[in-house]
Parts: sequence; structure tokens; C-alpha cells
Amino acid sequence: MSHRANRVGEQMKKELSEIIGRKIKDPRIGFVTVTDVQVTGDLQQAKVYISVLGGDNQKENTLKGLAKAKGFIRTELGQRIRLRKTPEIIFEFDESLEYGNRINTLLHDLQSDEKNQEKENDE
Repeated sequence: MSHRANRVGEQMKKELSEIIGRKIKDPRIGFVTVTDVQVTGDLQQAKVYISVLGGDNQKENTLKGLAKAKGFIRTELGQRIRLRKTPEIIFEFDESLEYGNRINTLLHDLQSDEKNQEKENDE
């Protein structure tokens, strides 16, 4: 990604957090955090990575609500960020948080297993 695309992505991340958090009134959309925005070099598309608090059902409902509000979000974004053409928005779940939590849990379990083995060996 170019330097300009990075700057536009960071600005979009800030504005999208504001728009999703305060402007959208859809009850399907739960507590959403915009974790990253990847904009293509030609500024035509933007992948918006989100994390949602809740279970799988809540995640699916949030994704449906965001898909329904995509036009409104894009219009709001176009008014806030001065670009010749507002990028097409694609919402995706950020799996890195779950992946990081899974690795953290595995490491914690591994450590506790080692401590239990040491206690057994000492006895």
C-alpha cells in the first residue's frame, strides 16, 4: 500500500468508528470496534476489519446490519473525507483477536501443565 493509501485508511478508520458508533441506529448492530482499514492503492476499495462483542449470532446480525447501512456509511464517509471518489466498503471480521486469544490460552495451559508436572516431580 502506498503512503497516501495508508493515510486515507487511518482517516477512514477514525471516521468509520464515529459513524458506526454514533450515527447508525440499527438494533442489529452491537458493540463494534473498527480494528483496521486496508485501502487499495487506487483508493477504489476499502476492507474494513471489525470485531464484535458477542456470540456468532450477534456477529452475523451485525454484519447484516452493516451491509444494509453500507450506502449511508459511504455517503457519510464521503462528506467527511474529501476524495474524488469514496472507496467501496467491504466489511470483514478481524480474526486476529480470536487467534491471539487462542494462542494466549494455549500458552497459559502449557505453563500450568509444566507447573503441575514440577509439583509432581518434587513430591
